[in-house]
Amino acid sequence: MLRRTGIIGTLLGLFALLLWTPAAVAAPDAPAASGCGVLAPGASAAAQSAIAAACAQVDEGTWYTWSGGHGDQPGATLGKPDGQDPASDQDGTRVGFDCSGLVRYVYAQAAGGDILNGDASRQFYTTRAAARFTAAQGEAPLLPGDLLAYGDSADLHHIAMYLGAGKMVEARQSGTHVMVSDVRLGGDYFGAVRINTGAVTGHVFRTWGTGVWTKTAPSVGAGRVYAFPDATSVRVECQKHAELVTSDGYTNDAWSYLPDYKAWVTNIYIQGPAWLDGVPTCA
Repeated sequence: MLRRTGIIGTLLGLFALLLWTPAAVAAPDAPAASGCGVLAPGASAAAQSAIAAACAQVDEGTWYTWSGGHGDQPGATLGKPDGQDPASDQDGTRVGFDCSGLVRYVYAQAAGGDILNGDASRQFYTTRAAARFTAAQGEAPLLPGDLLAYGDSADLHHIAMYLGAGKMVEARQSGTHVMVSDVRLGGDYFGAVRINTGAVTGHVFRTWGTGVWTKTAPSVGAGRVYAFPDATSVRVECQKHAELVTSDGYTNDAWSYLPDYKAWVTNIYIQGPAWLDGVPTCA
C-alpha cells in the first residue's frame, strides 16, 4: 500500500503529464537557434523555401568563400583568394559561397532551376523582378525573401536576403560563415528586388557585345547607369526613335527602354532587327 506522500506524488506526476506539451519542439516555421527563419508574414512559398535553404547553410556553418557558388551548377564550391583581402587567403581551401553564389543556390532550390546565375548586379537587374524598391523606401515595403543590394547602379558589389524584423541572411566576407545580420539600410544600400520564380513576363531579348552601357536617356551623351559585361537577357518595355548612333559597323536611331534598369540602350546592341518585333513604341 502506497503511503499518503507517495499517492500525492503520483497524482501530481499524472497531472503534470496531462498538462505537458512538447514546447521544446519548434514549430515548422519557427526560426532556428541561429535566429534564421521567416521572421515576418507575407512571404511567398518560394521565398520561404529560399529562406529555408539559406538557413540550412547558416546552421551548417558554411564558409564565405570569394567566388564560391559559381560553378556549372548551383551549390557550394571551392573559392579563391581575391588578391586584396588577406582573410581570403584560405578561400581556395574552403568550400562555400560568396554573396551572389548563396543567392543563386537558395533560389535554385526554391524554383527548381538556375534562375539567378550571375553576380550581384545581374541578380538585382534580373528579368524575374516581381517588384523593386528604392533605398529611400526603407524596410517598410519589404517581405521575407526579397533581395537587398549594396553599391551603386554601375557596381552592385553585395547582395543579401531579407528575413523580416530587421534581419537578413548573407554570405558577407572572407573569414566568416554564412550568417544572420542586422539589415543595413544606410551607407551604400541601393535597393531591393522581389523575385518571381514563375514565368518571365514582358518582351525579353538578348544583348551582345561587352561593356555596353545603359543610359539615363536615349542619347550617347546621357549619364551612365550600368554596363553589360557580356551577353545579357533584358526585358524591353518599349522603343523609340531618338539619337542616331554608329557603332561596331551599325547605324541605328532606335533605342529601347529597359524597366529593370530604368535606363535606355541603343538597339544596335540588342540581338534582332533594328526595330524590335512586337515591342511597342514608347509614349
